[in-house]
Amino acid sequence: MLESVLIANRGEIACRIIRTAKRLGLRTIAVYSEADKSALFVGMADEAYLIGPAPARDSYLRIDRIIDVARRSGAACIHPGYGFLSERAEFADACAQAGIVFVGPPASAIRAMGLKDAAKTLVQQAGVPVVPGYHGSRQEPDFLRQKAYEIGYPVLIKAVAGGGGKGMRRVDKVNDFDSALESAQREAAAAFGDPRVLVEKYILSPRHIEIQVFADGHGNVVHLFERDCSLQRRHQKVIEEAPAPGMTEAMRAAMGKAAVEAARAVGYVGAGTVEFIADGREGLRPDRFFFMEMNTRLQVEHPVTEAITGLDLVELQFRAAAGETLPFTQADLTIDGHAVEARLYAEDPERDFLPSTGKLWALDFPSEEGIRVDTGVRAGDAVTPHYDPMIAKIIAHGRNREEALDKLATALGDTVVAGPKTNVAFLKKLCDAEAFRQARFDTGFIDAHIAALGAVPQEMDAEAVRFGALSLIDREFRARNYSATLNGPEDSPWDNQDGFQLGQRRRQLLPLTIGDERVEVALEWPDPSSAYANINVTASWGGASSSMLDDFLPGGGPRIVDTDDGVIVVREGRQTRITPYDPFTVDLDHLDGGDTVKAPMHGKVIALFVKAGDRVHKGQRLAVVEAMKMEHALMAPADGVVAEVAAEEGAQVAEGARLIVLTTES
Repeated sequence: MLESVLIANRGEIACRIIRTAKRLGLRTIAVYSEADKSALFVGMADEAYLIGPAPARDSYLRIDRIIDVARRSGAACIHPGYGFLSERAEFADACAQAGIVFVGPPASAIRAMGLKDAAKTLVQQAGVPVVPGYHGSRQEPDFLRQKAYEIGYPVLIKAVAGGGGKGMRRVDKVNDFDSALESAQREAAAAFGDPRVLVEKYILSPRHIEIQVFADGHGNVVHLFERDCSLQRRHQKVIEEAPAPGMTEAMRAAMGKAAVEAARAVGYVGAGTVEFIADGREGLRPDRFFFMEMNTRLQVEHPVTEAITGLDLVELQFRAAAGETLPFTQADLTIDGHAVEARLYAEDPERDFLPSTGKLWALDFPSEEGIRVDTGVRAGDAVTPHYDPMIAKIIAHGRNREEALDKLATALGDTVVAGPKTNVAFLKKLCDAEAFRQARFDTGFIDAHIAALGAVPQEMDAEAVRFGALSLIDREFRARNYSATLNGPEDSPWDNQDGFQLGQRRRQLLPLTIGDERVEVALEWPDPSSAYANINVTASWGGASSSMLDDFLPGGGPRIVDTDDGVIVVREGRQTRITPYDPFTVDLDHLDGGDTVKAPMHGKVIALFVKAGDRVHKGQRLAVVEAMKMEHALMAPADGVVAEVAAEEGAQVAEGARLIVLTTES
């Protein structure tokens, strides 16, 4: 076994690798950016080295700096995790030149499978079916548009060097092709340094099924069964499970054989995933699946495979990298039960899943049998706009699919995140969706059920506001009680702010800020003998010295989290941020009308399509902001003329920053 490992990654995957490495007795070495100096993985490692500022291009993508740290620290091997440099052949080459073991496949295998066009040609020669399309080298827009016409719409534009949904666009009609191509190429260049794309037929009712393969350096290759990753949004996986619902033994054998042959064709070593698209219109059939790509690394969703096989894939990676032989054959492998994984992201489903940033005021996960949580953050950490917005992966394992989904739904319901908005409520609704439970789904399932899943603007949660208002009143009560303790029991009635009135019930208006909206909540005391009543918000100081919420909030009710300026009420996965209204706090910079286009989140302006004086129409693309590796197009809210462009391409902008001002036509 190797003696030490440098983890060339961050976040939850770095933590996950460190745990296995320490169990095996390896010395662990972390590298980190300035933004991650206090991150969980940095503290977990035996040693940690700063490699640059926050942007990945200046830190986690700097091969020279990582190799330098590996040399200085005496690392025996480097584990790249996933993302960043994990599929960069030049990184594997640099490790070899430095005499450091790369925990992954040989550079030749990464090159062979790293470019989707070349990979499709290679596996086709090995007898593996591929999706019809253009996989050649020509990249002229007119030529690619013609190829899309010949293939027949809908088509899928995919980055040649891509993965994880980056540089991928579905196009349904010819009028949308040029803008989709431009966006896909720009995103591919930013994510992978290679703008080239391929165009292929979009399979209707597609199921995304992938096969986990593993190979040692002695010619042994096996598959560890399949994972279904069909629940996607914008080509990003949301929920993954193993085994795939509806999978037959005949199709499993056919897909497994194809995946193993693809791995053999490139002399693969280590953990890899061969991804297929299956035509699910008539169920899963052995003659209706096509090769999409091979990911020459560990996958985000690898825990579901670990759950049903009982294997530690990271341990197997280390053993293969050390030259050991696989300790099992294909015949030794069996499936134990069912596993499901949900990706918990810092994003706002009610605002088209825009990335969300900020301090994690609370972060609690369940610790129940059959539940695994992989995370790289803890309460008090901040989610920044620099990296992927994943907070955690929650994995459930059960005897069958129904039990696994039940466990996952319960775990999501018990998860508490306060701070950045998250998709936890959305994930729970997805787990509970009847059609998904009945295995009636494909990659378009989320888009088809987006409203039912709650991923649309929702009304204010009145109950959350009620609890939050009570909490703020209670906070003031406790502060006053503490002050009385310090200053003596004397308390003038003229100092009270409890809304006392002679001859009628007490009523008080409490001005609050709910999110960005000012709201006045009515507090009423209809009966002095009754502390609480069924009205908007009721409360009574009651003269008690303990917290009045102690007896009011039932067990299992909403979670109320204190922040520096108010509270966050977490109820059924949704967050409601409540602060006392301060009339002297006004954001003059962003005090604009509805004709101002603002940054929807923290990010970078990567494209501006208009200038002052341009006439625009409603829905026209004005700019593109990139955050957390994804592009977000900003559209004109109405017909009009551009009065001002307040941002520059390449500039970092804060959420709510004014970017473009329009003079609209009446």
